[in-house]
Amino acid sequence: MGATLKVAGWITVGAIAGALASMQFSATARSTPNVGLPLEELQQLAQVYGLVRANYVDPVDDKKLINDAIAGMVSGLDPHSQYFDKKTFGEFREGTSGKFVGVGIEIGMEDGLVRVVSPIEGSPAFRAGLRANDLITRIDETNVRGLTMDQAVKRMRGEPNTKVVLNIWRRSENRTFPVTIVREEIRTQSVRAKIVEPGYGWVRVSQFQDRTVDDFARKVEELFKQDPKLKGLVLDLRNDPGGNLEGAIAISSAFLPAGVEVTSTKGQVEAARFTYRAVPQHYLRPGQQDVIKKLPAALKSLPLVVLVNEGSASASEIVAGALQDHKRATVMGGQTFGKGSVQTVRCLAGSVRLDECPGAAIKLTTARYFTPNDRSIQAQGIVPDVPLDETAEGNVFAAFYTREADLDRHLANGDKAAEEEAAKAREAERKRLEELRAKRNEPFKPLPEFGSPEDWPLQQALNQLQGKTVVVSKAITERKAQADVPKP
Repeated sequence: MGATLKVAGWITVGAIAGALASMQFSATARSTPNVGLPLEELQQLAQVYGLVRANYVDPVDDKKLINDAIAGMVSGLDPHSQYFDKKTFGEFREGTSGKFVGVGIEIGMEDGLVRVVSPIEGSPAFRAGLRANDLITRIDETNVRGLTMDQAVKRMRGEPNTKVVLNIWRRSENRTFPVTIVREEIRTQSVRAKIVEPGYGWVRVSQFQDRTVDDFARKVEELFKQDPKLKGLVLDLRNDPGGNLEGAIAISSAFLPAGVEVTSTKGQVEAARFTYRAVPQHYLRPGQQDVIKKLPAALKSLPLVVLVNEGSASASEIVAGALQDHKRATVMGGQTFGKGSVQTVRCLAGSVRLDECPGAAIKLTTARYFTPNDRSIQAQGIVPDVPLDETAEGNVFAAFYTREADLDRHLANGDKAAEEEAAKAREAERKRLEELRAKRNEPFKPLPEFGSPEDWPLQQALNQLQGKTVVVSKAITERKAQADVPKP
């Protein structure tokens, strides 16, 4: 038996080493310096493969072992690099398209439960009567507590016309009840807008999806039709996790002078080093109409406030940083997430378009983002010009947000001491809020819906636009702003 295993192991060594050598040859021929293969480590990889294949308690499919090895190799790099099989790549594409099959709610996490931020208008959840701040305690037979947000989302999504039962706790009525919802295709609206006060508009971008730029242009045009003499605008990017880079460039271009820098990227290879400017060729896709150039000219000079918080990440940080560096807007709110890395998605089936990719693909971190003033966003985020609390009483949940610097294997930003200092300050604030919650012997009230009359940061943004007194964050003396961190 031992001899058989040994022979099988060395056969595997030869097969895997040969395959990896071929991969290395093709890769180095394209872009990277030719470096020697680490043969000892490759032999260990092949040995483990052979041992698992021959000795695991149950037979394991060869394709699964290889796919898992690839997935582990990629995911071990940083929190955002990822290997996609056919199913997960389809889910990834679905997330950027703005279309999916599910119940139709925007969600967040609160005390380990799923909180309904807002039901999507016209969706099954909307028709079933779900409300903002409802808490989902169970999805079918699965308790929500202990699930991650991604796990909860996957359980609520599914095939069209299938049923899912959600247990809802509605605090305002102090009752728990089940709701049966039939899944259907949902088309998300990533942009909302309205006149919040005479002369002042509010535009919320909740995510940068394929349709976001078109939706943004349409909503802005509607605002100007309602009030052609707008005096000011609030661009709300709170809890916007990012998305398409082209969307961030386009929306920045709507407010900035033509041709100015929006962001730049810096990576190992020449293709990863680029400066994106406020020009159509840097945000338009093939066959796409330029809806940005048709927007009212007044948008270029209209007084502007950008609202951000700890949940604003990636593309939303690019927009906030560009408008801040060009002094086009006052950025208000909380220090942003700090996701300043670039992911490039490549199909592994050869040089085909992503929308035609038949299966496996890889999302690989290839560069870092920088603002026009050459500030790195990575693991720092955008520090607002005017820090704001979440409520009139102070911050409630801000310290509980996970930021980029909290993630395992996150890319560093050249100043480890500054990262450690910021982490200590956040931990101290988290501990203070936990102690305060224990003394109150009751959970904090949920935050009001963004854009509502009770939305404290929005009211401060309007005060800024109207020249009124703005109540800045009570935690400003505790917050360790990193605006003066040396550039890497």
